[in-house]
Amino acid sequence: NPHTLSLPTSKPQTPTRTGVRRRTSPPAAAMPPPLQAHRMLLSHRRASPIPRRRFTAVSSLSSAPAKTLAPGPPASSILSIRESLLSGERTAADITSEYLSRLRRTEPSLRSFIHVAAAAAEREAEELDRRIASGGRDAVGPLAGVLVGVKDNLCTASMPSTGGSRILDGFQPAYDATAVRRLREAGAIVVGKTNLDEFGMGSTTEGSGFQVTTNPWDDSRVPGGSSGGSASAVSARQCVVSLGSDTGGSVRQPASFCGVVGLKPTYGRVSRFGLMAYASSLDVVGCFGSSVFDTATILSVIAGHDKMDSTSSSHDVPDYRSDLASLSLLESKPLNNVRIGIIQETLGEGVDAGVISSIRSAASHLEQLGSVVEEVSMPSFSLGLPAYYILASSEASSNLSRYDGIRWYLNLILLQLFFLSINIYVLGKAFSGMGSRFQLMT
Repeated sequence: NPHTLSLPTSKPQTPTRTGVRRRTSPPAAAMPPPLQAHRMLLSHRRASPIPRRRFTAVSSLSSAPAKTLAPGPPASSILSIRESLLSGERTAADITSEYLSRLRRTEPSLRSFIHVAAAAAEREAEELDRRIASGGRDAVGPLAGVLVGVKDNLCTASMPSTGGSRILDGFQPAYDATAVRRLREAGAIVVGKTNLDEFGMGSTTEGSGFQVTTNPWDDSRVPGGSSGGSASAVSARQCVVSLGSDTGGSVRQPASFCGVVGLKPTYGRVSRFGLMAYASSLDVVGCFGSSVFDTATILSVIAGHDKMDSTSSSHDVPDYRSDLASLSLLESKPLNNVRIGIIQETLGEGVDAGVISSIRSAASHLEQLGSVVEEVSMPSFSLGLPAYYILASSEASSNLSRYDGIRWYLNLILLQLFFLSINIYVLGKAFSGMGSRFQLMT
């Protein structure tokens, strides 16, 4: 490919784990070298109560001396793009072309996207360049030139929205989801719709009705799910940021597997209008980015009350970026006097040794940064999963009942003609058996 993608020189953060092994390995991808990781197995059994104690790292982990954090600007692809556009160093068309070039090279092996709107993205970028040339800094929004991937269970008026299901193959909504509309209003360019487990019900993205997405770090592993396409796309730098949805971990888990930042906001913080419902009392629109700053920027844009969603919060939306401390202001132990708890029941029987080792390694690092890490007991922890499945399954059976094969189907027209012919036949038989007086009444 003649294009060369100009991206930050730093590689994505190496994730602690990159997902569970896939049953069958797809062809190798030209992506970052594979990372070794352990399979994560979670136990949901009730653990016997253990007295709370101070956390002690395992002896195999050496305690490195605390390092002084170097000052510097926040790591942000969004800020980098905006500064390069407004300074005239680069154009939106160039940035879009380079991301699309990366997407075309990697997509055959990753399969992060169900639909790519390359032509529309290029047109929007060219229009943005014209606005910048004529109006300058005031003519563009905070996300100007930022390419966004949108999970395919969020409605988009300009491209198909399938929910990862063949039932909705070719369906194109008449409106944008509120989160998508707010991104567009802020200047973002929607590059396409990302893959997911069908209707968001899964944790590997192997349950998509269209394709199986792979992990950019190791194509023999899954990216997590159900927002695996959104996490994989950001990790592989196919787009700058992306939207996902989280019902029981569908943003947080794939973010962990793919080594990116994933955020599940508090329920009601982001409008659910335009999100295909799975479990309405649990569904949340979340976001992915390559840095905390980028994720905070996206949340600041999409959060807020929406009259189309009565469950959305009416609280004011702060600038979440303002709460992020600059590295130049941090000392060598920035977490002094911060208490962090580790739930004992998550380290018990049935949890893979590699996962426990990773958790303890992270806890040891937090202690080096000044925090106090303690193990705490939650005796009711094992009841969380059964409660979740009762609620999620009950609400899903109601929300998904609309996809009954009559109103939404590949051969919808043929089905309608079929049922119409049956109705005509049945009505004809009934009419012929009625008395003359009743026929007049009908």
